[in-house]
Amino acid sequence: MKTLLVTGGAGFIGGNFVLGAVADGHRVVNLDKLTYAGNLDTLAALKGNPNHVFVQGDIGDLEFVGKLLAEHKPDAIVNFAAESHVDRSIDGPAAFIHTNVVGTLGLLEATLKHWRTLSDANKIAFRFLHVSTDEVYGSLGAEGKFTETTAYAPNSPYSASKASSDHIVRAFHHTYGLPTLTTNCSNNYGPYQFPEKLIPLMIHKALVGEKLPVYGDGKNVRDWLYVVDHCHAIRRVLDAGRPGEVYNVGGDAERENIHVVRTICALLDERRPLANGARREAQINFVADRPGHDRRYAIDASKLKRELGWKPSETFETGIARTVDWYLANEAWAGRVLDGSYRMERLGVA
Repeated sequence: MKTLLVTGGAGFIGGNFVLGAVADGHRVVNLDKLTYAGNLDTLAALKGNPNHVFVQGDIGDLEFVGKLLAEHKPDAIVNFAAESHVDRSIDGPAAFIHTNVVGTLGLLEATLKHWRTLSDANKIAFRFLHVSTDEVYGSLGAEGKFTETTAYAPNSPYSASKASSDHIVRAFHHTYGLPTLTTNCSNNYGPYQFPEKLIPLMIHKALVGEKLPVYGDGKNVRDWLYVVDHCHAIRRVLDAGRPGEVYNVGGDAERENIHVVRTICALLDERRPLANGARREAQINFVADRPGHDRRYAIDASKLKRELGWKPSETFETGIARTVDWYLANEAWAGRVLDGSYRMERLGVA
């Protein structure tokens, strides 16, 4: 059994990671600020489980994090904590800088202070894994893929904040020797995702009969990664990755946004047909594009596959079907999420 300090473990990817880690017998100290996207309902299955300790707090609070580290003595830290929605970053970039840059710096400072107190053997075994995004690389044309050596060229306040945090993590390894790892993933989807993101948003809007807003011409391309596959990749990097290295994680599933939306419509029509026999594709509504919308992302994950033996287990077709089925079976979870301030309105039109 390992003890892991997981930050942002009540969010989408972090929550899926925590559920999997505890199921595999690890002890997880789960630190989450519980902003709008943090949801304890995601962790309901762990209620009363002694291997899951939930703590509400801010990663940037050095004294608070320091006390957690001293008390629980984790073998590794996995940092999911971040503001993550591009549209929200357009409306309010300051929150992204505060959490993703300043917060990550605070977490690193507290970690470094703790790491320096460890024995030589425990220093060598310790890991700090920073979870990042392919958006730091900018936009691709029709050809090519992002590799771990692609130059950073972020185009949104969100991706700029994540790029900044990636550089700070790198600096703490090269300057102080802290054994860090960074993963840059493609677009995640799957259970427990907050409905501001494309796939859950389209599912919920389609179910309630609203228009399905597709930005621009709908031909922006993303490499889709099923969240459970992503969590398995993170575990593999944590177990066998080389300190100081970066590993790209992709799903080998490039799809245009319009294809994703049409696939969701078709799956819902099969599983929950409309009484009048109409097709949900008729609800698609092309709207003005997002400012600074990157045209295409594609991840080259060959390093992770070659060096650590990971590969995705889900295709886009199997993963999106699993995802639609999960949301149909868990409408109460989604309903409680939407009881908050978010009402599926469009953000980031500034």
